[in-house]
Amino acid sequence: MNSGHSSSTLTSHHIYWIVAGVTFLTLLVSAGVRSTPGVLIVPFELSFGWTRAEVTFPLAINIALYGLCGPFAAAFMERYGVKRMMLIALSLLVAGTGLSVWMKTTWQMTLLWGFLVGTGAGFTSSVLGAVIANRWFKEKRGLVVGVFSASGAAGQLVFLPLFAKMISSYGWQTVVLATSLSALLTMLCVGWFMRDKPSDVGLLPYGATEPVETASAPYANPFLSALNGLKMGARSKDFWLLAGSFFVCGLSTNGLIGTHLIPACMEHGIPEVTAASMLAVMGIFDILGTTLSGWLSDRWNNRWLLFWYYGLRGISLVFLPYALDSTFLGLSVFVVFYGLDWVATVPPTVRLCSDVFGKQSGVVFGWVWAFHQLGAAAAAFGGGILHTWFGTYTFIFIVAGILCVTAAGFVLQIYREKKAAAHSV
Repeated sequence: MNSGHSSSTLTSHHIYWIVAGVTFLTLLVSAGVRSTPGVLIVPFELSFGWTRAEVTFPLAINIALYGLCGPFAAAFMERYGVKRMMLIALSLLVAGTGLSVWMKTTWQMTLLWGFLVGTGAGFTSSVLGAVIANRWFKEKRGLVVGVFSASGAAGQLVFLPLFAKMISSYGWQTVVLATSLSALLTMLCVGWFMRDKPSDVGLLPYGATEPVETASAPYANPFLSALNGLKMGARSKDFWLLAGSFFVCGLSTNGLIGTHLIPACMEHGIPEVTAASMLAVMGIFDILGTTLSGWLSDRWNNRWLLFWYYGLRGISLVFLPYALDSTFLGLSVFVVFYGLDWVATVPPTVRLCSDVFGKQSGVVFGWVWAFHQLGAAAAAFGGGILHTWFGTYTFIFIVAGILCVTAAGFVLQIYREKKAAAHSV
């Protein structure tokens, strides 16, 4: 597991894709762990007698930490190395999920699924993908970010239907043990194959012809680096436009659909396994949509890409209550349409951060990602509270759709380009 493993065992051509593959696997497993609560909400309510608000509160902490750890994750990776931080994060996922077999109270769920899993997932979030893409790739960076972003959908595709079936057959305890084991096996892959940066094996980033300037000094204080990144970003109107629109992105995806779609489907008579399978199918189209979005982000105006992504997402959410009340065909149309748009926003947002903030884009994107997850946390917990009050998700889905249309207007105000900063990371 030594990171000094001789590069003679890995050709200069393949090492880029080996590192990308291990990163994708880590993001995929992290996404699978993170999406697991979607199939656990109702079983936890039935098993422990908890309310929807009680179950979603730890999940809101999980989602918030998943985002708030992002900027510090980028700084810690600069200070202590990507590989080391990946191993620490995965160990938190192993502990948080595995120990939950013995939990009995909501405070234990908050500790395990809120703090441990939330922190572990935060250090294996999209920030990890952005750091790896910026360090290892000059060419095909947008495509790589798109593939990394699709890992969340792939995690849903691989885990959710399987876990829903396992719950119905063996109980939720089997599911949390399976998530713990998957994180443990991923740790072994990271320990054996991962490298911190191309220079560790005597290479330049993919497609580069000269060394690339690093974002920060090796011994920079990671907390100060993260806070300085926020201070720098907060002075820019573009930061707040990116952060505000990404807040709505998180609210409308991870927080709302990722947390509440399965319970909403079950309230309309759709079995849990079928609802989880719909999320998995959504994941298939998410992989296609996000990968295509990464390809487009290398070629088209990223502001207009975001405009269409948010606008179409808003229309989809307004349509969702009618789809749930209509035939299976109506819900299937929503699943396909929303899946294509799920995290298609990530590659253009990463690209705009790189264009505007240059070599500091990793830490700045960490803070933008934090806003994404704060939006998700607001929707996860807020959706639970509003559902407890109103007894329905209709109002929640429509309001989220209106917010997405509003975000579509935000993104057109982002500074068009900053050529001096572009491609400097």
